[in-house]
Amino acid sequence: MQKRLNKKLIISGLLILAVCVLGKLLFSLIKNINIDEFHPAAVIFAVDASASNQNKLEEEIQYLKSICNMLDPEDTIKIMRVSESAYLIYEGAPTDHSAINKTLEEFTKLNTKEYGTAYGEAIKKSLDHALTMKKEGYVPSIIVIGDLENEGATEKQINWDTLPETISNVKQYIPELSMMFAYAHPEKLDLVKTKLTPILGEKKLIIVNEQTADKSPRKLLEAIGR
Repeated sequence: MQKRLNKKLIISGLLILAVCVLGKLLFSLIKNINIDEFHPAAVIFAVDASASNQNKLEEEIQYLKSICNMLDPEDTIKIMRVSESAYLIYEGAPTDHSAINKTLEEFTKLNTKEYGTAYGEAIKKSLDHALTMKKEGYVPSIIVIGDLENEGATEKQINWDTLPETISNVKQYIPELSMMFAYAHPEKLDLVKTKLTPILGEKKLIIVNEQTADKSPRKLLEAIGR
């Protein structure tokens, strides 16, 4: 009888020891697991709706929508219309497809009274929006869609000599800032690459032509930490 009792005590002790060891191992594993913290993104689009870009505009709008489809409901987007001037036409959820469709249909129509492409103004305003959204807790990203041709008022065009310094200053407040330039001619995109890679780096600067457009949304998601 005493032997049976001792045997049961030994078995119980071993089981308790095994449970304790297993629990300690599980606790150690859970403690060392790094769970990536989700940070919502603020994606700011600048879309060229000028006369010179109308032949590509429909395809570019579809590209914009494809990016929105890949974003999270907690993300937010802003869309700027770029032509003779640059101004905001939409801000809200990337999942509000109806509102996005109606806005783009209404505000990207050709205006024959306008002349020029205010890319410089658009990028400046986009950087201002990015700074604001950073303060709100978002990870900002700027996407410029269009041919990047400088037309119209000189003061509204991109100054490639000063833009790198401007972006460098903004990066002091937004180290994770990413930018994408899509659908311009390779010669223009090469200029972007040359000027901005030293500032943004390879992973935070995304260059997209018509042939590589289908692969670029994945690069964007990586750039914003997804």
